[in-house]
Amino acid sequence: FPLEAVATNVQGSANVLRSSLNSDVQAVVCLSTDKAVYPINAMGMSKALMEKTAMSFARNNPKSKTRIAVTRYGNVMFSRGSVIPLFLDLIKANKALTITDPTMTRFMMTLDDAVDLVLFAFENANPGDIFVQKSPSSTIGELANAMIDIYKSKYGLKIIGTRHSEKLYETLLSSEELMSSEDLGNYYRIIADNRDLNYEKGVYLGKKDSKLSEKQITTLKLHTSRQRSY
Repeated sequence: FPLEAVATNVQGSANVLRSSLNSDVQAVVCLSTDKAVYPINAMGMSKALMEKTAMSFARNNPKSKTRIAVTRYGNVMFSRGSVIPLFLDLIKANKALTITDPTMTRFMMTLDDAVDLVLFAFENANPGDIFVQKSPSSTIGELANAMIDIYKSKYGLKIIGTRHSEKLYETLLSSEELMSSEDLGNYYRIIADNRDLNYEKGVYLGKKDSKLSEKQITTLKLHTSRQRSY
Protein backbone atom coordinates (compact mmCIF):
# COMPACT_ATOMS: atom_id res chain seq x y z
CA PHE A 1 0.00 0.00 0.00
CA PRO A 2 2.68 2.64 0.74
CA LEU A 3 4.19 2.19 -2.74
CA GLU A 4 0.75 2.46 -4.34
CA ALA A 5 0.09 5.66 -2.39
CA VAL A 6 3.39 7.13 -3.62
CA ALA A 7 2.75 5.99 -7.20
CA THR A 8 -0.70 7.60 -7.25
CA ASN A 9 -0.35 10.71 -5.09
CA VAL A 10 3.26 11.70 -5.77
CA GLN A 11 4.38 10.26 -9.09
CA GLY A 12 0.90 10.41 -10.63
CA SER A 13 0.48 14.05 -9.61
CA ALA A 14 3.95 14.87 -10.98
CA ASN A 15 2.98 13.29 -14.32
CA VAL A 16 -0.17 15.43 -14.51
CA LEU A 17 1.70 18.59 -13.54
CA ARG A 18 4.49 17.94 -16.03
CA SER A 19 2.00 17.33 -18.85
CA SER A 20 0.04 20.46 -17.87
CA LEU A 21 3.16 22.61 -18.03
CA ASN A 22 4.16 21.14 -21.39
CA SER A 23 0.66 21.82 -22.77
CA ASP A 24 0.30 25.34 -21.30
CA VAL A 25 -2.79 24.40 -19.32
CA GLN A 26 -4.14 27.55 -17.68
CA ALA A 27 -4.52 26.24 -14.12
CA VAL A 28 -4.16 23.02 -12.13
CA VAL A 29 -5.60 22.46 -8.64
CA CYS A 30 -4.32 19.42 -6.73
CA LEU A 31 -6.61 17.97 -4.05
CA SER A 32 -5.05 17.22 -0.68
CA THR A 33 -6.34 16.18 2.74
CA ASP A 34 -6.01 17.14 6.39
CA LYS A 35 -4.09 13.87 6.81
CA ALA A 36 -1.16 15.66 5.13
CA VAL A 37 -0.72 17.84 8.24
CA TYR A 38 1.55 16.12 10.78
CA PRO A 39 1.10 12.83 8.87
CA ILE A 40 1.42 9.48 10.64
CA ASN A 41 0.36 7.04 7.90
CA ALA A 42 1.24 6.30 4.27
CA MET A 43 -1.83 8.11 2.91
CA GLY A 44 -1.03 11.31 4.80
CA MET A 45 2.69 11.19 4.04
CA SER A 46 2.10 10.68 0.31
CA LYS A 47 -0.41 13.55 0.25
CA ALA A 48 2.09 15.79 2.07
CA LEU A 49 4.69 14.90 -0.57
CA MET A 50 2.12 15.64 -3.27
CA GLU A 51 1.69 19.14 -1.83
CA LYS A 52 5.47 19.64 -1.84
CA THR A 53 5.66 18.33 -5.41
CA ALA A 54 3.00 20.79 -6.59
CA MET A 55 4.73 23.69 -4.83
CA SER A 56 8.11 22.73 -6.31
CA PHE A 57 6.66 22.64 -9.85
CA ALA A 58 5.16 26.09 -9.25
CA ARG A 59 8.38 27.49 -7.76
CA ASN A 60 10.67 26.05 -10.44
CA ASN A 61 8.58 27.26 -13.37
CA PRO A 62 7.96 30.96 -12.61
CA LYS A 63 7.52 31.91 -16.30
CA SER A 64 5.02 29.15 -17.05
CA LYS A 65 1.49 29.97 -18.22
CA THR A 66 0.19 27.27 -15.85
CA ARG A 67 -0.88 28.29 -12.33
CA ILE A 68 -0.50 25.40 -9.89
CA ALA A 69 -2.30 25.42 -6.54
CA VAL A 70 -3.51 22.98 -3.88
CA THR A 71 -6.73 22.63 -1.89
CA ARG A 72 -6.77 20.77 1.41
CA TYR A 73 -9.95 19.02 2.58
CA GLY A 74 -11.46 17.55 5.67
CA ASN A 75 -14.18 14.88 5.31
CA VAL A 76 -16.63 15.42 2.45
CA MET A 77 -19.96 14.21 3.76
CA PHE A 78 -21.65 11.38 1.82
CA SER A 79 -18.63 11.02 -0.48
CA ARG A 80 -17.45 7.56 -1.50
CA GLY A 81 -15.81 5.79 1.44
CA SER A 82 -17.08 8.28 4.03
CA VAL A 83 -18.69 7.14 7.27
CA ILE A 84 -22.21 8.52 6.70
CA PRO A 85 -23.17 6.03 3.94
CA LEU A 86 -21.78 3.24 6.17
CA PHE A 87 -23.91 4.40 9.10
CA LEU A 88 -26.98 4.60 6.86
CA ASP A 89 -26.44 1.04 5.57
CA LEU A 90 -26.11 -0.25 9.15
CA ILE A 91 -29.31 1.55 10.20
CA LYS A 92 -31.21 0.07 7.23
CA ALA A 93 -29.90 -3.39 8.19
CA ASN A 94 -31.10 -2.90 11.79
CA LYS A 95 -27.57 -3.10 13.17
CA ALA A 96 -25.63 -1.06 15.73
CA LEU A 97 -23.42 1.72 14.34
CA THR A 98 -19.76 0.70 14.59
CA ILE A 99 -17.46 3.53 15.66
CA THR A 100 -13.78 3.52 16.56
CA ASP A 101 -13.77 6.13 19.34
CA PRO A 102 -16.74 8.40 20.19
CA THR A 103 -14.39 11.26 21.10
CA MET A 104 -12.54 11.18 17.76
CA THR A 105 -13.03 14.44 15.83
CA ARG A 106 -13.15 15.06 12.09
CA PHE A 107 -13.62 18.20 9.98
CA MET A 108 -16.83 18.13 7.93
CA MET A 109 -17.77 19.78 4.65
CA THR A 110 -20.53 19.26 2.11
CA LEU A 111 -19.94 18.34 -1.52
CA ASP A 112 -20.97 21.87 -2.50
CA ASP A 113 -18.34 23.23 -0.09
CA ALA A 114 -15.71 21.02 -1.71
CA VAL A 115 -16.61 22.19 -5.22
CA ASP A 116 -16.67 25.85 -4.12
CA LEU A 117 -13.19 25.48 -2.62
CA VAL A 118 -11.76 24.18 -5.91
CA LEU A 119 -13.48 26.94 -7.92
CA PHE A 120 -12.18 29.56 -5.48
CA ALA A 121 -8.65 28.21 -5.96
CA PHE A 122 -8.99 28.30 -9.76
CA GLU A 123 -10.10 31.94 -9.62
CA ASN A 124 -7.83 33.31 -6.89
CA ALA A 125 -4.67 31.22 -6.68
CA ASN A 126 -1.16 32.47 -7.07
CA PRO A 127 1.37 29.81 -8.09
CA GLY A 128 2.08 27.44 -5.20
CA ASP A 129 -0.78 28.55 -2.93
CA ILE A 130 -2.61 26.09 -0.66
CA PHE A 131 -6.25 26.88 0.15
CA VAL A 132 -8.03 25.52 3.22
CA GLN A 133 -11.70 26.02 4.07
CA LYS A 134 -12.62 26.94 7.64
CA SER A 135 -14.60 23.78 8.36
CA PRO A 136 -16.57 22.82 11.49
CA SER A 137 -15.55 19.67 13.33
CA SER A 138 -17.65 16.96 14.94
CA THR A 139 -16.92 13.98 17.12
CA ILE A 140 -17.77 10.62 15.59
CA GLY A 141 -20.01 9.96 18.58
CA GLU A 142 -22.03 13.13 17.92
CA LEU A 143 -22.40 12.27 14.25
CA ALA A 144 -23.50 8.69 14.95
CA ASN A 145 -26.02 9.73 17.61
CA ALA A 146 -27.45 12.39 15.29
CA MET A 147 -28.10 9.75 12.64
CA ILE A 148 -29.65 7.43 15.24
CA ASP A 149 -32.02 10.25 16.26
CA ILE A 150 -32.90 11.19 12.67
CA TYR A 151 -33.66 7.63 11.58
CA LYS A 152 -35.11 6.47 14.93
CA SER A 153 -32.70 3.54 15.17
CA LYS A 154 -33.02 1.29 18.24
CA TYR A 155 -29.67 -0.47 17.98
CA GLY A 156 -27.26 2.11 19.41
CA LEU A 157 -23.47 2.18 19.07
CA LYS A 158 -20.79 -0.48 19.02
CA ILE A 159 -17.25 0.66 19.92
CA ILE A 160 -14.66 -1.27 17.90
CA GLY A 161 -11.50 0.66 18.87
CA THR A 162 -9.09 2.93 17.02
CA ARG A 163 -7.45 1.42 13.96
CA HIS A 164 -3.69 1.44 13.45
CA SER A 165 -2.17 4.73 12.18
CA GLU A 166 -5.41 6.59 12.88
CA LYS A 167 -5.38 9.99 14.60
CA LEU A 168 -7.75 10.92 17.38
CA TYR A 169 -7.77 14.53 16.12
CA GLU A 170 -7.03 15.77 12.60
CA THR A 171 -5.51 19.18 11.79
CA LEU A 172 -6.26 21.42 8.79
CA LEU A 173 -3.29 23.77 9.23
CA SER A 174 -0.05 23.32 11.09
CA SER A 175 0.99 25.97 13.59
CA GLU A 176 3.85 26.92 11.25
CA GLU A 177 1.48 27.36 8.29
CA LEU A 178 -0.96 29.40 10.35
CA MET A 179 1.77 31.95 11.08
CA SER A 180 2.32 32.66 7.38
CA SER A 181 -1.23 32.19 6.07
CA GLU A 182 -3.67 34.83 4.84
CA ASP A 183 -7.21 34.94 6.25
CA LEU A 184 -9.65 35.28 3.35
CA GLY A 185 -12.89 35.02 5.32
CA ASN A 186 -14.16 31.51 4.57
CA TYR A 187 -10.72 30.28 3.61
CA TYR A 188 -7.06 30.40 4.55
CA ARG A 189 -4.44 30.91 1.88
CA ILE A 190 -1.09 29.35 2.75
CA ILE A 191 1.31 31.49 0.75
CA ALA A 192 4.03 29.63 -1.10
CA ASP A 193 7.59 29.93 0.20
CA ASN A 194 9.45 30.58 -3.04
CA ARG A 195 12.92 30.96 -1.61
CA ASP A 196 15.45 28.78 -3.39
CA LEU A 197 17.71 26.29 -1.64
CA ASN A 198 20.93 28.28 -2.09
CA TYR A 199 21.56 28.83 1.61
CA GLU A 200 24.92 30.47 0.92
CA LYS A 201 22.99 33.69 0.25
CA GLY A 202 22.25 33.91 3.96
CA VAL A 203 25.65 32.75 5.20
CA TYR A 204 28.86 34.77 5.38
CA LEU A 205 31.72 32.78 3.87
CA GLY A 206 35.09 33.73 5.37
CA LYS A 207 38.44 33.58 3.66
CA LYS A 208 39.84 30.15 3.03
CA ASP A 209 42.95 30.66 5.16
CA SER A 210 41.26 32.65 7.92
CA LYS A 211 41.45 31.40 11.52
CA LEU A 212 39.33 32.08 14.57
CA SER A 213 40.88 34.03 17.39
CA GLU A 214 41.17 32.48 20.85
CA LYS A 215 38.34 34.74 22.04
CA GLN A 216 36.06 33.58 19.18
CA ILE A 217 36.83 29.92 19.93
CA THR A 218 36.03 30.42 23.63
CA THR A 219 32.74 32.16 22.75
CA LEU A 220 31.73 29.32 20.41
CA LYS A 221 32.52 26.66 23.03
CA LEU A 222 30.48 28.55 25.63
CA HIS A 223 27.53 28.90 23.25
CA THR A 224 27.67 25.18 22.35
CA SER A 225 27.73 24.09 25.98
CA ARG A 226 24.71 26.26 26.75
CA GLN A 227 22.78 24.79 23.82
CA ARG A 228 23.45 21.25 25.08
CA SER A 229 22.13 22.11 28.54
CA TYR A 230 18.69 23.17 27.23
